[in-house]
Amino acid sequence: MLSLSAPTAEDEQDLGQFEFTNRAFFESHINARATSFYEPGGIAKAIAVAQAEAAEGSAYQFLARNGSGHLVARVNLTRVRGDHFHSAELGYRVAQDHGGKGYATEAVRLALDYAFVRLRLHRVEAAVRLGNEASAKVLLRNGFVQFGHSSQSFWLSGQWHDVLHFERHGA
Repeated sequence: MLSLSAPTAEDEQDLGQFEFTNRAFFESHINARATSFYEPGGIAKAIAVAQAEAAEGSAYQFLARNGSGHLVARVNLTRVRGDHFHSAELGYRVAQDHGGKGYATEAVRLALDYAFVRLRLHRVEAAVRLGNEASAKVLLRNGFVQFGHSSQSFWLSGQWHDVLHFERHGA
């Protein structure tokens, strides 16, 4: 069982370890973070930015901890839009040694509960690089449907990749 919480200054060490340990793994799937993220003070600054974005309602980041309290995943809602859209974009990453345990599926479910119940959003989108079957399955298990396919729209590791677009609507 997972619990989600917004990052705080008390999470700096765990978050740093999570990001440093999994850096190469994450960068094999998504673009690298800025070098400054990994420099002294970078994690603390990222936490402060996450807190500011949550306070203004533009993005929400969560740390997912398992029953033993270990940080096993991150999930976020970005580009949160009110007005006429009531939507957000979903992103997530799971520690390499915790993949295949259902943590991504559960973390996404919990983030969707937050999006649809707490934030009262109507729609959440997610994008997956073509070939990332595990990530697509996480979305499908959470009720997402594919609504698009962008050809050669994501640059990673020196080449262009296709992206699949998914959406889920609230009740």
